[in-house]
This record gives sequence, C-alpha cells and structure tokens, in this order.
Amino acid sequence: MSIEIAAELPPVKPRFPRASEREEMLAGKLYNPADPELTALREKAGDLCTRFNTTPRGDHATRRALLDELLPGHGKGLDVMGPIFFDYGCNTTIGDRVFANFNFTVLDCCPVTIGDDVLFGPNVSLLPPMHPLRWQDRNVRQAEDGSMYDYEYGKPIVIGSNCWFGGNVTVIGGVTIGEGCVIGAGAVVTRDIPPHTVAVGNPARPIREITDKDAAELQYYAQ
Repeated sequence: MSIEIAAELPPVKPRFPRASEREEMLAGKLYNPADPELTALREKAGDLCTRFNTTPRGDHATRRALLDELLPGHGKGLDVMGPIFFDYGCNTTIGDRVFANFNFTVLDCCPVTIGDDVLFGPNVSLLPPMHPLRWQDRNVRQAEDGSMYDYEYGKPIVIGSNCWFGGNVTVIGGVTIGEGCVIGAGAVVTRDIPPHTVAVGNPARPIREITDKDAAELQYYAQ
C-alpha cells in the first residue's frame, strides 16, 4: 500500500500584530514560552514549589503562606501533601476543601479551574500544554538575537465540584469533567466526562452512572 506524501508546508507562524505572549497564552493561541515575562513567572512558581516541597510538614504556617503566594486563586481548606509542581500557579483556580495527595502536577499555561470538595490521589497530572504535531512546527527555533524558542499553545481544563481522582490519573488539555465524577486510577482523560459518572481506562471512558444505589451498597462497609 502506497502512502501519498503531501507537499511540505513551511513552519506555521503566529499572526501579527499580537497581544503580549502572556495574553496569547491564556487565550489558547500560539505563544513563545521563552518570553521574559513568562519565564519570570515560571521561575517564581518553581521557586515557591521548591520551598513548599522542602518545608517540614509540621510547619503549617509556612506551608500555608507559600500556597497563598503560589495559588492566589485557591479557596478555603486547601490541603496539599506535596511535592507539588506548577508551571505558573496564578492561572489555576481552586475551590473550597480541595485535597491533593503526593506529586500533584499542574502545567497551567491555560486556565485550570477546580471546583469545591475535589480529591486528587497521588501522581495526578493536569496538562493543558499542547505542542504541534508536525516537527516543522514543533521544533526549537533560533531568534535573530541567537536565543532559542519554540511555539506552544494550551487548552483549558475544567473540573466540577465533588470529584475524586484515583492515583496516576492524567487529564489532557481541553477536557471538562462534570460534577460528582470518579476517575479511576491510571486513567488518561482525553475527552469530556459527564457529571456523576465513573470513568476508567486509557483513554478514559464512562462505564456507569453514580446513583443513590451506591449509598445503599456502602452500608456493607459501615457495619
């Protein structure tokens, strides 16, 4: 079977004129992550994550202060085990009473919105960044001043309230997960998940609805 090869197109270039790289990034457009403003924001977030990750767990006041600075958009009762890894932190909004277990990773180059009462198991990753599929568009380039850069874009992630994520779950950019969902351990979520649904697998697929019958079955474990 022969495969027809299309004529090679030159690398895609972003439109001009354009807003700041930060504004383009948050709007989900192609942006240059080597931009000085974005680099400074990532370095600040990285330093805050490092400080949080090396602060003794019993030093609650310092840990709270670091989370307040890293995540100004978080609600009441945020409980984070650490280590944590955020690209920016300031692009993530978190509701009340959210818990994140070990190795919580959020690459928030696009807005990440998390509702109330969400539980994240260990090694959960929320990944908005996107890279072009063609290497001609994806590879690192050299600017006129000799510096190296590439073009990326992002897609937002929205997580409704009252969700539970098992360990090692990965959520890809552009996904909305409805309220009251349970995402099984090891799932890779590439598409929207409707509310009150159990979803498992790679790629994650809804397998059933969560209903009041589940409360009756739980009584077995309460005896």
